[in-house]
Amino acid sequence: MALVFRTVAQLAGVSLSLLGWVLSCLTNYLPHWKNLNLDLNDMENWTMGLWQTCVTQEEVGMQCKDFDSFLALPAELRVSRILMLLSNGLGFLGLLLSGFGLDCVRTGEGQRDLKRRLLILGGVLSWASGITALVPVSWVAHKTVQEFWDENVPDFVPRWEFGGALFLGWSAGLSLLLGGCLLNGAACSSHTLLASGHYAVAQMEDHHQLETRNTNLKN
Repeated sequence: MALVFRTVAQLAGVSLSLLGWVLSCLTNYLPHWKNLNLDLNDMENWTMGLWQTCVTQEEVGMQCKDFDSFLALPAELRVSRILMLLSNGLGFLGLLLSGFGLDCVRTGEGQRDLKRRLLILGGVLSWASGITALVPVSWVAHKTVQEFWDENVPDFVPRWEFGGALFLGWSAGLSLLLGGCLLNGAACSSHTLLASGHYAVAQMEDHHQLETRNTNLKN
């Protein structure tokens, strides 16, 4: 039963980590962190991401423009760029290491302790990737709420709202965190099975030695 749990936990952990990594990559590059609808022109919709702003018009379609300067960006967007790139890198590295630690991968099949450590390290990197994805998304969402309810801004001025990329980012962070938990749970299960196996072998050896000693005494 424990072996089945370990196998299922490993596969589920890697699958969730892979899903979270893909979603975090999409969140990083999609220009839909913020939406702006103009009341005076319903056919024009503005969106903003970490790397560019886009305007969608009914006749022209979507046109995007990259930001001219990194230093000219607000602090939350500058830090979010760095953290999202870090999240993508940590997530990829975590997938790579945890993949080599899976029981179904024959590489290093005779080195159970090494594979367990790779699983643990992959789970920790998945956690780190999830946290570094949740922080920028939540920070941008917090700033968006603050600006939306800012009483110093006149009511007729358009205000930014949540974009779809924020919800992708939250989903990515939670998937990476859950995937890391499952990977570490599988690694702990593997360690328990290994320890119980060693204990069983030790018991058999002690029993065999005791029988041998009794036989010698009788003779």
